[in-house]
Amino acid sequence: MNLCGFRGFESHSRLLEIIFIVYVFLLNGVKKLKNFGMNKVYDWFEERLEVQAIADDISSKYVPPHVNIFYCFGGLVLTCFLIQVATGFAMTFYYRPSVVDAFASVEYIMTSVNFGWLIRSIHRWSASMMVLMMVLHIFRVYLTGGFKKPRELTWVTGVTLAVVTVSFGVTGYSLPWDQVGFWACKIVTGVPAAVPIVGPPLVLILRGGESVGQSTLTRFYSAHTFVLPLAAAVLMLTHFLMIRKQGISGPL
Repeated sequence: MNLCGFRGFESHSRLLEIIFIVYVFLLNGVKKLKNFGMNKVYDWFEERLEVQAIADDISSKYVPPHVNIFYCFGGLVLTCFLIQVATGFAMTFYYRPSVVDAFASVEYIMTSVNFGWLIRSIHRWSASMMVLMMVLHIFRVYLTGGFKKPRELTWVTGVTLAVVTVSFGVTGYSLPWDQVGFWACKIVTGVPAAVPIVGPPLVLILRGGESVGQSTLTRFYSAHTFVLPLAAAVLMLTHFLMIRKQGISGPL
């Protein structure tokens, strides 16, 4: 019985050896093909765009020694934004921006769509995390004097991004069109009415009419899924380019 067990173990070991050899052979072959193909692609782009010079410029950028974990909040905001884009895009396949079907479609995402509950939960929590990281980032920039000359425009784009981020929260909060979302939408769109002269017309523009309804939901959905993401992407690109041009602000 022991002998049979030993033979079984020996044959099993030889089988593993053969599998390992085949795996190494295939891996090397794939690497060679991959390297050959990638080299062709790289050479094509290098000849036209000089990508190596761009890569060297990015990798050789000087990072001051005072930079620590507190300087990472801006990057975390970008990470949360990308998560928001990915999960939000996934939900647009099932969400219906209608006052009749909006809540039912959100319920369908949470209960019937595969991993829909996970995608929407990630979307909600990353939204909260994005706001938190943005607040911490603003505090860090203010405390380290990152708004002073010559970085005034970087500060302005950052504050504008903060307004866009809050607008994401306001518009997204109403999209489920439940009781909380409806009354939040009604209160938020009614706030500008207190502004003299331009207030009432602004309320009409936000609501799409005298009262909150289908036109309001459509406008909030369009702003949340198209206008605000586009504005955020443009502002972030401008923000990062200015940071790269002017460098990171100094320590406290």
